[in-house]
Amino acid sequence: MAEVGMSWYVLRAVSGKETKVKEYIDAEIKNGRLDGHVAQVLIPTEKVYQVRGGKRVEKLRNYLPGYVLVEARLVGEIAHELRNTPNVLGFLGGMDNPTPLRQSEINRILGKVNEEAAAEDAEYFVPFSEGEAVKVVDGPFSGFSGVVDKVNNEKKKLTVMVKVFGRNTPLDLGFMQVEKE
Repeated sequence: MAEVGMSWYVLRAVSGKETKVKEYIDAEIKNGRLDGHVAQVLIPTEKVYQVRGGKRVEKLRNYLPGYVLVEARLVGEIAHELRNTPNVLGFLGGMDNPTPLRQSEINRILGKVNEEAAAEDAEYFVPFSEGEAVKVVDGPFSGFSGVVDKVNNEKKKLTVMVKVFGRNTPLDLGFMQVEKE
């Protein structure tokens, strides 16, 4: 949680080097060189899904490229230290007197991260039951319909019986490869 007197600031970073900036400042915090005046560093990311080789791959994408959020108390040399971090171009809102983000702005940015985590948890838990009719939506049997034979909630896998050339064929599929009919 936010400490008293701490505000969120935006550092402009060399695009593609946001992670390096975060790692550097995190190391400075851990080593105690910032005297407890910097609480945390965030890179605003969002989860995006891509299908690669028939598999759904989750990837984190920076949705504000070139920016790093820092929760800090800019007293003494702290602003100077942050501004002189490798790959940092300066503060957003002026070098001499950086403007902190309004609470509503930071809530929106942090809220987006939390909403995505909640949405993902909900998305992955789709309760399937044996005997339920499902449709295959991914993989070589995409478009086929079948009936759930077995459910493995821990591994998020199903065994679905699909009629192929008039014969029941068992398919082992992930939860994300089927949808309820």
